[in-house]
Amino acid sequence: MAALLEIEGNDYLLPSNQGPRSECRRLLGHWIRTHMCAFTLTKFKSLVCVGGYVGSGVEWIPQVALFRHPRCLSLAFGFSWFKVNCPCNSQQTMAPATSRLHLQPNADEETLAKLGYKQEFHRAFTPLEVFGVAFSYIGLLPSIASVLFYTVLNGGPLAMVWGWAVASVFIMCIGLAMAELASAAPTSGGLYYWTYSLASPRCRNFLAWIVGYSNTIQSITVVASVDWACAIQITAAVGIASDQAYATTNEQLYGIYAALVLSHAVLVSLGTKFLARLQRLYILLNVCLCFIIIIVLPIATPSKYRNSASFALGGFTNWGYDSSVHMSEEASNAATAIPWAIISSIAMSAVLGWGTNVSLAFCMGADLTGILSSPIGQPMAQILYNSLGQRGALALWCFVILTQYMMGSSCLLVGSRQTFAFARDGALPFSQYLYRINGYTRTPVNTVWFDAALVLAIGLLAFAGTQAIDAVFTIAVTASYVSYITPIATRFVFKNDFKSGPFNLGRLSFPIAAIAVSWMVFMIIVFFFPSTAQTNAQAMNYTVVVLGGYMSLAVFWYYCPVYGGVHWFNGPVSNLAPAVKGGYGDEDSVPERKEIRDIDLSVSVIDS
Repeated sequence: MAALLEIEGNDYLLPSNQGPRSECRRLLGHWIRTHMCAFTLTKFKSLVCVGGYVGSGVEWIPQVALFRHPRCLSLAFGFSWFKVNCPCNSQQTMAPATSRLHLQPNADEETLAKLGYKQEFHRAFTPLEVFGVAFSYIGLLPSIASVLFYTVLNGGPLAMVWGWAVASVFIMCIGLAMAELASAAPTSGGLYYWTYSLASPRCRNFLAWIVGYSNTIQSITVVASVDWACAIQITAAVGIASDQAYATTNEQLYGIYAALVLSHAVLVSLGTKFLARLQRLYILLNVCLCFIIIIVLPIATPSKYRNSASFALGGFTNWGYDSSVHMSEEASNAATAIPWAIISSIAMSAVLGWGTNVSLAFCMGADLTGILSSPIGQPMAQILYNSLGQRGALALWCFVILTQYMMGSSCLLVGSRQTFAFARDGALPFSQYLYRINGYTRTPVNTVWFDAALVLAIGLLAFAGTQAIDAVFTIAVTASYVSYITPIATRFVFKNDFKSGPFNLGRLSFPIAAIAVSWMVFMIIVFFFPSTAQTNAQAMNYTVVVLGGYMSLAVFWYYCPVYGGVHWFNGPVSNLAPAVKGGYGDEDSVPERKEIRDIDLSVSVIDS
């Protein structure tokens, strides 16, 4: 009985041994302690057996793939293979084999190892499902519904239609710049990892810290904003069902919000494969809903609510450019799948979103004041009510709520991966508890519930007033732009040896990056302004205060005497080296952490 492996293009038979497993572990542990040096990382998912079934499994040691037979242990070292034999079989050796059965190492895991991390998630997301994460994160129609109040009030149909078209061009530039970085270094840490790799050693720790905290707060506040909008949309559905006579309180609204957050936490805690397959449903529902608005709404709208072309033709949502980036360690063929998920989700959202806005502009009627002051409280819900009647509007609005709910689950999914990655590098408080993978679901359950708890706390700001919670929600956009600008800019500001991945823009890299950064700087300034021309202390936009306060706390925490990050944060750290205690290390032991300084990264800094 033997197992057949292909190693560096050669087939080998791995013979069976009869020695006890504990003795194999003892010998192997001794061998590792006396041969600790730079290993070549290889991994095989399982063992193929010739002549009968033999159980198998894979365990990790520092950049080493360890294959465990019930009766035999072998170790991959460099480009050669060495056996650690049991005493009962010291004469056994590996011989060439002729069978074509073999196992291939996983290219995604090798790429991740070059970035300094071991594979901890199941790579269950196909390229289509990674696209689904990005597309549902954008949540096209629910996002339009959530911000329609502002676009109708400030520009009306002109802003809805042409504002979307113009913004889509600049947003695609941001997506292209992000996609190129994601292809070069596909890791869940994404933005702060790229910043550290591209910036000068003199400031890369600080910049990675700022980007990491900006991206983390953005990923948490976007969940809060989406779920709060979903709660409002649920109350709007009640208003439609009760013929526009329903009013809600902050307590009721928060209760709905809390139920949404907790249900999302339960859903996102499930297994990776289930979450991956769920994205296909998300894609289907989002696309179908957009086509219903684009095709059915104009047909069903009464003539008195139809607008002329001159009125209709002549807001922004959180596009989530980095959403698929944080799924890099759960995606197959990540270096290609992630950039194309970013680009394709933006392209599809631009087209369908423009069509949706055009349809709404033609069907909303000329009485914009009536739409804004509707008892339902949601302009899009009122437009659907006018066009489809009570039953039709309620049915379609329920699908809007469902897609908004899906959007919230995708946002929490992405946010939990960012929190996990930042905790893995030791940057967050309680990182030792947050950096854990659930043994049953193989997902970061601790970070899921940590993010959910923070989202629930943010929702309490609603009791302090609308301005307070609106300012926090706006951080979902402004903080994300801070974290996007930094890695894109550092690639060209600092001297470095950037090595592009399968997706690259060639000579267009710099002009596209320049356009993207300029647009984001402009948009940050825009988001600091009040939403209306006439304002007062109660209606003022306090985003600059909240964002400035949060970033000031992050800087203070970095430079805090004795305890600040400046004393211990060294950017991304490798988790490839587990502690070896006695003999072979315990399978569940916590890895020893080692700074990534001399490891061969996809981007190697040459500025000193």
